[in-house]
Amino acid sequence: MEMREIKRLIFGGENEHVEFKRKINHPEKVIREVVAFANTGGGHLFVGVDDDKSIVGCKFADEEDFILQKAIRELCRPRIEFDLTVLPLSEKRSLLHYYIHPGPKKPYYAFEKKHHRYGKAFVRVKDRSIQASSEIRKILKFNNSPTDVHFQYGENEKILFQYLHDNDTITVNQFREMSGLDYRAASSTLVQMVLANTLKIIPREKEDWYMAVE
Repeated sequence: MEMREIKRLIFGGENEHVEFKRKINHPEKVIREVVAFANTGGGHLFVGVDDDKSIVGCKFADEEDFILQKAIRELCRPRIEFDLTVLPLSEKRSLLHYYIHPGPKKPYYAFEKKHHRYGKAFVRVKDRSIQASSEIRKILKFNNSPTDVHFQYGENEKILFQYLHDNDTITVNQFREMSGLDYRAASSTLVQMVLANTLKIIPREKEDWYMAVE
């Protein structure tokens, strides 16, 4: 990627597919962005850029790259593919650009320690990486090899669409309360309707939102 294109991405600011880091001070936190990009269509991670879009570069670019690549290799599962471009800014400073490929084996997880058995999946929402709910993880896994999904339109679905006719969004807990289903059944119903493309899911930190597909 040429410097002109790099600057265009940087000057556009952080968003669903762009993240800035001044340095790799906490690699266990930076890999959350890497995992989120792999789970959400890929993205560009720049190391050597301030939050205000200032391109300051890295004084020890090799060291920063070593730390991040080690973290990606040891703390991300399944394996995440990426491309690295090192762009010299001066004799002493370079900009690191990582393009994180969208992964074919979603969901991808970030682990705090190499030996940990359980990690956390993240997805990208605007300029933030948030932890994926169990519903999001199921949808990500299904979309690795999607097939046609159908659902039965019963009384619960009728109640749901009547509610969405008057309200923009609904959560699993709201649907559970109005339908009388337990949480697992309410969650499964909404996920099935997302997979059938009748609802869409909006990831959020507390509770995901579900909206009717127009």
